Amino acid sequence: MLDTPITRYLQQEGVNFLLLPHNKPARTIQEAAEERGVEPHQMVKSILLRDMGGLHVLACVPGTRQVDPKKVRTLFGCRRMTCADAQDVEEVTGLTIGTVAPIGLRQTLPVVFDLSLSHYQTVNISSGDRMAGIELAMQDLVQLCAPLYGDICR
Repeated sequence: MLDTPITRYLQQEGVNFLLLPHNKPARTIQEAAEERGVEPHQMVKSILLRDMGGLHVLACVPGTRQVDPKKVRTLFGCRRMTCADAQDVEEVTGLTIGTVAPIGLRQTLPVVFDLSLSHYQTVNISSGDRMAGIELAMQDLVQLCAPLYGDICR
């Protein structure tokens, strides 16, 4: 079994999940979906954003969509919000870009899901490793990360 902060957290919480190993590391959502045998829209893309005052927010959208930082900024009442750089992502989440999920993070962060994710029964998230993904019930993911919901896609 793959051992990452995300898999450990799911096991600790007693959540059922399916590990979907890759034959090669995925660099894009499309590659990850192909490796896992799922559609890209079933993937949950997790993007770390930060405002000028140091607030970090994890914005989650379907794999085929893009986060609109301006919409996230409005939700949180920030003046400016941008995508965090690779070093910031690693320091805040404990994971590298491309392996972040809304659970198993180094620190507790506000998490916001795009409204469209509420229609999903099952989703795919990163395992914390480029060589595997995780499939789990959307209701379990919501229970674990207690997200806010908003219209946050471009």
